[in-house]
Amino acid sequence: MTMRTLTKRKAGSPRGSLRFSKVNFIFLLAGIAAVAAGYTLLAGGSTVAAPLLLVLGYAVLIPIGIVR
Repeated sequence: MTMRTLTKRKAGSPRGSLRFSKVNFIFLLAGIAAVAAGYTLLAGGSTVAAPLLLVLGYAVLIPIGIVR
């Protein structure tokens, strides 16, 4: 085998790249919005809703947006 045949890849399927779709961006934007709202509520003194929004954004929505 030559080096040329070993390095050939199919067109349209690059190895190691992430494919983001519209759904991924929606989850990422929702996660960023939840984190922003959480910090805003935290600055206002909310001790119940703010941590819930922060955990929802950081631990649920943003990872789903990256992995899905």
